[in-house]
Amino acid sequence: MALPAQLRAIQHHLRTAAEHEKRDPVVAYYCRLYAMQAGMKLDSKTPECRKFLVKLMDQLETMKKELGDNDSIGQEVVGNAHIENYALKMFLYADNEDRQGRFHKNMIKSFYSASLLLDVLSVFGELSEENIQHRKYARWKATYIHNCLKNGETPEAGPTGMDEDGEADEYGAGGFSQGASFRGGPGAGPSGPPTTNFNNIHIPPGAHAPANTPAELPPPTEAVKPVPVPRSVPPVDPALLNAQQQGGVHLTPEDFTKAQKYCKYAGSALQYEDVGTAVQNLQKALKLLTTGRE
Repeated sequence: MALPAQLRAIQHHLRTAAEHEKRDPVVAYYCRLYAMQAGMKLDSKTPECRKFLVKLMDQLETMKKELGDNDSIGQEVVGNAHIENYALKMFLYADNEDRQGRFHKNMIKSFYSASLLLDVLSVFGELSEENIQHRKYARWKATYIHNCLKNGETPEAGPTGMDEDGEADEYGAGGFSQGASFRGGPGAGPSGPPTTNFNNIHIPPGAHAPANTPAELPPPTEAVKPVPVPRSVPPVDPALLNAQQQGGVHLTPEDFTKAQKYCKYAGSALQYEDVGTAVQNLQKALKLLTTGRE
């Protein structure tokens, strides 16, 4: 069924869902859930939109039954960790390629797909300030590098390529329809470079290219193949090796929820063999449970 024009703002989230149908059904499910929620806000009254959204709801119900045994569907905290880890892996792959000066369609699509998946995180609640900044930066980078390559120009690598006064054109790249708007619509990114200083942007640990390049495009040529970055494992705090809860520590229900979230994040990171992120999150959980402080 064709996407009604009124729901155009969710077309790329739906395309991302279709691309992940077999590769990662959890990503596909949450992309469609986001698209359905955003579509309801855009237009749920006109007959063609209502018909499209009802069909999308039916598709979500079917997927939920098929994935019923998957913790990422049944438990929001696990689903949140799964989508966030996946989005940041895409972001880190593209960021690594960018900082190494390797510019190609695959990394452009990875930057843009990461920004779409950070949109999707809003189904779990408000985005953190950190993820809002990652989304702005990824969407700006996709636009900036695409336009440079289209115009035969060499992009500047890393955050130093930011032109605070520049205006990013509407962006279309391999896998996206031409003229896909960044203006307006749920989770829409900036129409030009954001004013934030991205030289200080926080990049999570484990900044290495994932085993499989995220975007489903032809692999880059020999000249731009990613060079794996050695994994850095954070040092373990010796005080946590024989951790015992300190006297007088009173944990709140919120503390238990946070500790559970850190453990879920660690488990999700291990699915990607990301030892650094797993260790960091487990240490956070231990510190919180034994001291009552983060």
